[in-house]
Amino acid sequence: MDTNYLENNYLTLVGKVTGEKRFSHEIYGERFYVFDLSIQRLSGNADIIPVTVSERLIKDEMLREGNNLLVKGQFRSYNSYDNGRNRLILTVFTKDIIEVEEKSEEEENEMVKKDMVTNEVILVGYICKKPIYRQTPFGREISDILLAVNRAYNKSDYIPCIAWGRNARFCQDLEVGTQVKIVGRVQSRKYEKKFEDGTVEERVAYEVSVGSLEIINEEEQEKDVENQEAV
Repeated sequence: MDTNYLENNYLTLVGKVTGEKRFSHEIYGERFYVFDLSIQRLSGNADIIPVTVSERLIKDEMLREGNNLLVKGQFRSYNSYDNGRNRLILTVFTKDIIEVEEKSEEEENEMVKKDMVTNEVILVGYICKKPIYRQTPFGREISDILLAVNRAYNKSDYIPCIAWGRNARFCQDLEVGTQVKIVGRVQSRKYEKKFEDGTVEERVAYEVSVGSLEIINEEEQEKDVENQEAV
């Protein structure tokens, strides 16, 4: 069965550029940059999400601080080796980017309240590590999930996801290899990483906060394809 990799991993973000763009890498003469996009939450806090974009998609001053952008693309991961340690780096890889009309803080809050799409990601992948179920001291249920999402050229993105409440309780019984579809939003959070030598380093984690989750039955998918081909 052919795989549509864009449908496996599709993301839409609307937010403000914060900070300066940074050079990321160059491939066959095409330069890529990373910038941070600030996306408002209903709580008043904001998620600061790193976005990677080709120089061929951006115009002069598009990435200036405070500019409002609509970004469409994929949530991707890669390994980085730093000081002998392996780290999973997550970024939004841009497929399309456009400037949007600047809105007041009140208008942005209203968009969030009306649940307009300012931060949504759809992932179809496989559970690649047994979900970790836990409860907070206040009794909130949480499950940590690592999802492997196939990409072209036999590559995969490994996306950390976090489920809440009844979704968290449901996920604790999922087996490695289960294929699921997740709809949620990309979020950022700060945490402290403690090392064996006693040093502490403040880091930022990026993950998908799960809004909905469903198990995909591959046998049913294959039957649907066979039926379509027979028509």
